[in-house]
Amino acid sequence: MSTIERPQSTYGGLRGLIANFATRFSGLGEAAGRRFNDLMPKGLYARSLIIVIAPIVILQSVVAYVFMERHWQLVTHRLSAAVTQDIAALIDIQKTYPQDRDYETLRRIARDRLNLMVEILPPEPLPISGPKPFFDVLDGALSREIALQVGRPFWIDTVGNSALVEIRIQLEDNSVMKVFARRGMAYASNSHIFLVWMVIASLVLIGIAILFLRNQIRPIQALAAAAEDFGKGREVVGFRPRGASEVRAAAQAFIEMRRRIERQIDQRTTMLAGVSHDLRTVLTRFKLELALLSEGPETEALRRDVDEMGRMVEGYLAFARGDSGEPPAPTDMEAFLRELAADAERSGHKVSADFHGEPIVTVRPDAFRRCLANLVGNAARYGDAIAIVGHRDHRWLTVTVDDDGPGIPADRREDVFKPFLRLDDARNVDEGGSGLGLAIARDIARSHGGDITLSDSPLGGLRATVRVPI
Repeated sequence: MSTIERPQSTYGGLRGLIANFATRFSGLGEAAGRRFNDLMPKGLYARSLIIVIAPIVILQSVVAYVFMERHWQLVTHRLSAAVTQDIAALIDIQKTYPQDRDYETLRRIARDRLNLMVEILPPEPLPISGPKPFFDVLDGALSREIALQVGRPFWIDTVGNSALVEIRIQLEDNSVMKVFARRGMAYASNSHIFLVWMVIASLVLIGIAILFLRNQIRPIQALAAAAEDFGKGREVVGFRPRGASEVRAAAQAFIEMRRRIERQIDQRTTMLAGVSHDLRTVLTRFKLELALLSEGPETEALRRDVDEMGRMVEGYLAFARGDSGEPPAPTDMEAFLRELAADAERSGHKVSADFHGEPIVTVRPDAFRRCLANLVGNAARYGDAIAIVGHRDHRWLTVTVDDDGPGIPADRREDVFKPFLRLDDARNVDEGGSGLGLAIARDIARSHGGDITLSDSPLGGLRATVRVPI
């Protein structure tokens, strides 16, 4: 029995080890992927440039490597072999014709036929080899060919004189043959022209790609700007579909979406305006009939009901309209907040107002005033102390309204933004109203591209935070 269980145990351990290794490898792959995404640029223009430039750079690198590794080195080796063959022939002539005592014939043949300058030096030791150059293609090719074809001690200098290559070979009688050859005879010295033309062509292609990409990106940027302006409640002026067919389709879809939203808002406003007009007619008749009745407790109660119904109708119409027809305008937000604080102080509350940053902000003034006035009004209804603080940075305008009232439970804070909803416990927002105060405020904030959130206040009550983009 043990002989059966042991292999199963071993197999199970191996399977667990493989699974553990696979899990760790997957984790490393995900981490590397996240790291790569963090390093990559986020903009479409930069990513498009990488998509265009990266293949060109890789292709040029591969071509340059193949050229340097194959063609350049092959040509250099063959040229070095040809020069070495000429030197070997001169050595054979020097050994075969000893009657040429002053070596004049040898020098003439080398000069006129082989384009080499040759001298025969008396016996002396070869110089000590100096440091090799970083790119030692020529040095390596010549050394290999001389060792292969001549087989005598030698010394070469490919660095000292850039136009010439000096070669010294120790002969059998210990004399030294010194040969000067032009570098171009043993080295493909004009190969850099190919690399220069390749780089110039790449730069030209990249420049053309940048121009085309810029023209293709502009319609996308215009679409993003139009969508942002529409989201902030600003008028979109001069926007039309441009660019590639896909970008035109997206722009056309945005235009149709904007038209549908505007048409829906107009229909809602028109419907509520018609309903309010009809209700106003009935309320006017009620008021006339009440005016003809004699004064009494019943009459006063009916008059209060009629007045409350009138306020409700106005609230419905304001919620439906949302002040969407008002154009945005630069507004001094610091003065704006101080006016709200002064209005609240006249009702007997202790109010402070402060603003940080550049005060001029582009909003719809009347709509934004109503948004903040609703928040300040709710704070004044349930608290004695109110603090209004505004802050503007390069991207957002943030206004907080704090009070020291009873607050709202955390699980009910989103519910108070629902239209016509009134809380029954803790703090009844819009008590005596239609339950539309915070709904209207959030609707206005969102029409500016922002939002309103509720949280605990440092004063002990509720904090309402309005945050809209600028």
